Amino acid sequence: MKASYHKYLLQFKRPSGTSRGIMTEKETWFLIIESGARRGVGECGILRGLSADDRPDYEEKLRWVCENIGLGEKLLWEALTEFPSIQFGVEMAFRSLNSANSFVSFPSDFTASKKSIPINGLVWMGDEQFMKQQIEEKIASGFSCIKLKIGALDFDHELALLRSIRENFSADEIEIRVDANGAFSLESALYKMKQLSEFKIHSIEQPIQKNNHDSMADLCKSRVLPIALDEELIGVFDTADKLALLRRIQPQYIILKPSFVGGIRGTQEWIDLAAQYNIGWWITSALESNVGLNAIAQWTYTLKNPMPQGLGTGSLYTNNFEGPLEVRNGNLWFNNTKPQEFPL
Repeated sequence: MKASYHKYLLQFKRPSGTSRGIMTEKETWFLIIESGARRGVGECGILRGLSADDRPDYEEKLRWVCENIGLGEKLLWEALTEFPSIQFGVEMAFRSLNSANSFVSFPSDFTASKKSIPINGLVWMGDEQFMKQQIEEKIASGFSCIKLKIGALDFDHELALLRSIRENFSADEIEIRVDANGAFSLESALYKMKQLSEFKIHSIEQPIQKNNHDSMADLCKSRVLPIALDEELIGVFDTADKLALLRRIQPQYIILKPSFVGGIRGTQEWIDLAAQYNIGWWITSALESNVGLNAIAQWTYTLKNPMPQGLGTGSLYTNNFEGPLEVRNGNLWFNNTKPQEFPL
């Protein structure tokens, strides 16, 4: 058995905005394992400036994984605690290698094209007209849950966008989630959340910057809006620390990106701990290519969470790989008749 790794730059079709800035490309790394005629592929989906493993020794750690691939999936995963995206890449690569079909790691009714996964339609930040256009497109294409990234426009303009949705669609018809990416100040967060609550928002992700645990706990306790932790989970590796975080803040939801929280094992641990406090959750991709997204979607289906998940088709990029995922009427489907492209 041998392994290699390769860097790949995904190019955005349109510069994509969050409250942290504009992205034009997204770096990712592929781990390839070969054993005889079989190949397995895993994607290590790092997001520079946000991932806990955005470190100078990232490539060095990938090289170490390839040199020690004979240790096997479990021992490698355990040795990669501070490199969650590589943990997920290792899990993916071994499951791909050991599957009868290297593109189907979690056989189910989903991969048999019999069942789908409900997903939210993501509306990226931009000028008011661009965001309005995206909202209209998502609703017209059958989404019943949309997620808006907020925090970059004038807040009154963002409220106007939400108002325009609610003037045409009730909360029963369209579920709205908003993601502030930590954009609100500690002083303004509660006031802004009260304004948002007028539009029957399902939840708000990360209203304030991470590591303000007392302030976040107070916001969650206020029950003005259900709060979902996202960035707050990044870099929390120890089980006791995870439990302490959930116990202290007691959010209504947590949002789990396998590439950020230790792959399948790490995500499952968060789910199990959240259950102790009746905290809800959903899975979200982290701008992976169709390769990583395919694996995340397959595994997500096996969890049987009926809530809309934060998945898609990787249609953001000009140079993505062919894959089986399709979005139809706000649901993610696996089309097993589509060609699938093995990277590199």
